[in-house]
Formats: sequence, structure tokens, C-alpha cells
Amino acid sequence: MAVHPQLPNAITIARILCAPVFLWMLLADGGAGGGLRWAAAVVFIVAIATDGVDGYIARRYEIVSDLGKLLDPIADKVLTGVAFVGLSILGELDWWVTVVVLVREIGITVYRFMVVSDHVLAAAWMGKLKTVAQAIALSIALLPLASLSDADAWQTTVWWAGTVTMTIAVILTIASGIDYVVSEVRGARAKRSRP
Repeated sequence: MAVHPQLPNAITIARILCAPVFLWMLLADGGAGGGLRWAAAVVFIVAIATDGVDGYIARRYEIVSDLGKLLDPIADKVLTGVAFVGLSILGELDWWVTVVVLVREIGITVYRFMVVSDHVLAAAWMGKLKTVAQAIALSIALLPLASLSDADAWQTTVWWAGTVTMTIAVILTIASGIDYVVSEVRGARAKRSRP
């Protein structure tokens, strides 16, 4: 089966375009647990899930491109960054968490553009693990699960699930940022030491 070589990139761009739609849906009713909140969560989950789809298509049909390597992590950062900001605007997530995440994400993105003429900084394994952790934590935070029951046990379970997954996501966000910096410094030293 023939696959258009730009299909993975088109999916990636669609993920970026979903971000403002998702944010509007999230904020439109002030974070209430109604239909728009559920819809916003579904849009986020579907959009972030396409991260695996575009990568699979690119590898399966051998149409991996430098543009795709550059755009794919940026698309993830746009979508997750908007989700972090939206949750903080609604008062459901401490701003310090969002600031820590955004500093790491923006810093790596700016660096990617700075070195793009020299080499493409593709997502490393820890960066991919970080994205998965953020996707899970944000999905739990976005879904108005607490509204499904007033039972104390349910409320406690939802709170713990959100707190634990978000803590793991933040730790991996910081760790993967450090990993990128260390890898790039080592790569630069190795390059300088070559005759």
C-alpha cells in the first residue's frame, strides 16, 4: 500500500492545530465537569495518541524525515503545554508545576532550533517516556472523574491517581531535560576532540 510521504507530518501538524480548540473547550465553561470538559479531555487524549501513529507510519513505510523529527516533539510540547497552562488557569494545578514544565520544554525547543543547521535533535528515550507520563497525568487531570461519584473512597482514589501520575511526570520532565543537556555536552566535547 502506497503512503504519501507527508502523511506523518500532516498528522503531527493536525496535533498542533488541535491545541487551541482543546484549550477553548477546556476553559469555555470554567472547568465545570460538563459536556465541554469531557469533550476537551477526549480531544486531548485522541490528539496526544496520534504521537504514536505518525511515528509508526514514518518508520513502517520508511518515510522518516528531518522535518518530522523536528516537528513531532514540538507538537507534543504545544499540546501538553497548553494543557498544563489551562489546568493552572482553572486553579486545578499549581502554577509552579506548569512553570517548571514550560521552562524545560521551551528551553529544549529553542535549543533544537539553534542547532538545526548542525544536526536534528531527535527525541531521546527518556524524552519519549516523559511525554507518555505527561499524557497519562494530564488525561487523568483533564477527565472530570471526581464528578462521577461523591463517595469518599472514589474521591480519594482520583486524588491519589492524579497526584502520583503528575509527580512522576514532573520528575521525568526534569530528568529528561538534564539528560538532553548532558548528552549534548558530551556530543559537543566528542566532536571537538576529533582530529
